[in-house]
Amino acid sequence: MGEAIITRRGGSGEVIVEFDNFIPSDIGSDEELTHLTPTPLSAARDRLAGASVGNYALFAGGLYASSSRSSAVDTYDTSLTRSTPTALSVGRDSLAGASVGNYALFAGGYSGSYSNRVDAYDTSLTRSTPTALSVARNLPVGASVGDYALFAGGYSGSDRSTVDAYDTSLTRSTPTALSVARRILAGASVGDYALFAGGYSDSSPMYKDTVDAYNTSLTRSTPTALSVERNSLAGASVGNYALFAGGYVGSYSDTVDAYDTSLTRSTPTALSIARRYLAGVSVGDYALFAGGYTGSYSNTVDAYDTSLTRSTPTPLSVERRDLAGASVGDYALFAGGYSDSSPMYKDTVDAYGPPVPLVRLYMPIGTKYKFGESEETATTNEITVPVPLTGYIKYKSGVVGTEGGAPDGS
Repeated sequence: MGEAIITRRGGSGEVIVEFDNFIPSDIGSDEELTHLTPTPLSAARDRLAGASVGNYALFAGGLYASSSRSSAVDTYDTSLTRSTPTALSVGRDSLAGASVGNYALFAGGYSGSYSNRVDAYDTSLTRSTPTALSVARNLPVGASVGDYALFAGGYSGSDRSTVDAYDTSLTRSTPTALSVARRILAGASVGDYALFAGGYSDSSPMYKDTVDAYNTSLTRSTPTALSVERNSLAGASVGNYALFAGGYVGSYSDTVDAYDTSLTRSTPTALSIARRYLAGVSVGDYALFAGGYTGSYSNTVDAYDTSLTRSTPTPLSVERRDLAGASVGDYALFAGGYSDSSPMYKDTVDAYGPPVPLVRLYMPIGTKYKFGESEETATTNEITVPVPLTGYIKYKSGVVGTEGGAPDGS
């Protein structure tokens, strides 16, 4: 296929402009993350956990009915091919994932009782079961720093401040506990720190703004608190920043707090939509926050680059909350989740990859075009299309082009 543009006459006075791998001369600087939908999970479920190791992103556990816990593990390689390694040793939901050295770990959760189980998968996807958590609990959160994967907080009849750390040989230690016991908190890493932020507890104030940071020696410090206390937020990292986004504090939050490598806090542009139970994942030069709940189920994706500039990539293919994120190679993946639409438990996987340049095409309203899977009709005078252009435009009158020029951008 070469770079080509063909103009020909159609029926009823139409002019058809066909593009074949065509690159206009005035692309501009706009870019958008590539959006793909890989093979779905082997089993639909929410409240699962994600983690990465070697050439794989793993999604483990979850809930697939009101009291049915899954032991399924799905993995996606750098080409987004799915495989299903050995299942978790115990099916459970509301577990946490984190990575260290040659291992992806899944810890805690709920299996009809609070779980202390830890499952580890190496770079060949072989499963082992390291020393259990020091305290059984669900709703912990994971983050990594240096030679450690940490699992912090959670709930087991009461809120927990416990932190368990696993080193590259899967040996467990128990660093200083969180400064405040809590559940439904978020974790992220930046520089020499793993951070745990926000959360909820039954003790007043119920919504937490606390941030605990652990360095590579597992020494704890307490940086500046979040700008807004909240639970059910999400964490992700990009460049020199750990970000904590969204959540709930009696109302849905769109707040984003960023901590740099010196643990100084800033507040970037807010999420495009306030929501809780969203998922965060990092890939390349982006931290992405996807899905969630804000009185209705969301498919919104917000992306922050290394300068903390926000963009809004293509939405998730399915609206949902309680999904999980993990990254592999050039891709950030969001898997599973829940919504009220049937089927309620989701097996959907959305992947976001390297950004592609975009071009704006201007055309009369009502013009028919196809640059994707199906023909569409322009409802505004402007559409945005990824470069290179492959597809067609059908029109009867008016001007089609970039910046009002001819279709070839000249």
